[in-house]
Amino acid sequence: MTYDPDIMADRRRLRRKLSFWRILAVLALVAVVVAAGARLGTDPAGRKDLIPRDQIAAIRIGGFISGDQRTLDLIKRVKESSSVRAVLVRIDSPGGSTAGAEALYTALRELAQEKPTVALVEGLAASGGYIAAMAAERIVSRDTSLVGSIGVLIQYPNVAGLLDTIGVKVEEVKSSPLKAAPNGFEPTSPEARAALESVVRDSFAWFKGLVGERRSLSGAALDRVSDGRIFTGRQAKELGLVDELGGQRQAVAWLEKEKKLPGDLPVREWKAESERLGPSLWSLLGQVAAFAGYGELADALRAAALREEAGRLDGLLAVWHPSLQNN
Repeated sequence: MTYDPDIMADRRRLRRKLSFWRILAVLALVAVVVAAGARLGTDPAGRKDLIPRDQIAAIRIGGFISGDQRTLDLIKRVKESSSVRAVLVRIDSPGGSTAGAEALYTALRELAQEKPTVALVEGLAASGGYIAAMAAERIVSRDTSLVGSIGVLIQYPNVAGLLDTIGVKVEEVKSSPLKAAPNGFEPTSPEARAALESVVRDSFAWFKGLVGERRSLSGAALDRVSDGRIFTGRQAKELGLVDELGGQRQAVAWLEKEKKLPGDLPVREWKAESERLGPSLWSLLGQVAAFAGYGELADALRAAALREEAGRLDGLLAVWHPSLQNN
């Protein structure tokens, strides 16, 4: 079978034109994706709030509390949003560093001074988690939530006995006996232990004073809740650590009754910048490539999206585990 040279040339020109328009379509769709992503990135509440309307903003405080800047920035955005009429702080945290809890508390107190704020203990508000809860005007807890652990501790491993067993000795030169003490490579000296106890006592006095101030507790009542134990929500209610038992319905009802908010305000969850959910850029580009007919490129982009998603699962940190208490 023979082909006319002119026909072959026309087919090659048509293929080149088709490739050109495919590439142009890909670039146009990528531009649309990037523009949409930029628009979503500037919206404070995420994709659901492209058209801002009055709402109750929900902020989730979970896991280890470190006072990270992303959470502090989120709280600031909520405070500055004209569409947020009130704030629901959902708490499920075993605590964290004392300084991190203080930073979070300060940010939430500044927020509460601008907008009505209620804390909801969903599962656990212990130590630094309870510090965060106290920043709100009202604390609501479920009956079986765990609340309290009012106290401060410093923990460090001491492997001096193990090093002696295997015949390893760590040498050091330092400016004073209390520098870098304790170091875990030698028994803690009485002077170092006394210095640590002083730090713990001072931090505990700050924590306990905060509980007394925010929960209007003093004397024996304050001492009773400040011995480091945790309480159920029902026990915490009796002791004055929480104001009401219930869930989101009770928290919102208080805002409506006491702060005179409309009864139809939606509760919308706000997330830190890195927590906003949705398809990654790789996934979106893969969809664009598939639409334009570039199957191999689409597969490669989808694989990149899967690798990115897998990478988000790293860094699991367990902070509090009741079964370890008796070991």
